[in-house]
Amino acid sequence: MGGQWTWLRQVHGAGVVAVTEPGGGAGSVADGAVTEMPAAVLALHTADCAPVVVVGDGAVGVAHAGWRGIVAGVLTEVVRVMRNLPACSDGTGLRAVVGPLIRPSAYEFGPAELAAVTGAARRDVGGVTSWGTPALDLAAAVRGALSTAGVSDMEDLGFDTAHESFFSHRVRGELARQATTVRLEHA
Repeated sequence: MGGQWTWLRQVHGAGVVAVTEPGGGAGSVADGAVTEMPAAVLALHTADCAPVVVVGDGAVGVAHAGWRGIVAGVLTEVVRVMRNLPACSDGTGLRAVVGPLIRPSAYEFGPAELAAVTGAARRDVGGVTSWGTPALDLAAAVRGALSTAGVSDMEDLGFDTAHESFFSHRVRGELARQATTVRLEHA
């Protein structure tokens, strides 16, 4: 993917940048970006948080969706900003794809944080680790947050960052990250 890319300074929040030109908004403090500009590349990094790509007629968005971002409303905000773009103004036909994220078997989670995510996702997001302690099902949280935002068409690619093929801060303390990049080919 050539040209200037829009990389974000991610903070586990709900900020979303609307990119109006290739490279626009690069370096912004945000956890989501949307565009209707062909050739504008949106990019983000994740380790155990979920990279979520939202696609609509003539527009695309990305979100860095960890538990804090879900509680803050990052997925709702990405969908809202996309629907405000002229290319997606009817708001129908949005579809989401979820990339590698940590799965419950390796994601031990405290009860207070689990309650916050459950409230934000409006569904049960609890799971159990492989060693039998309470866990967060981040994929379920993403599905719930997207559904709340009005996106019911979601594909989870099923990848687990606990697997050594991926970088994982929680499992192995790695500092490296996966990159997710998207762009529109045509308006």
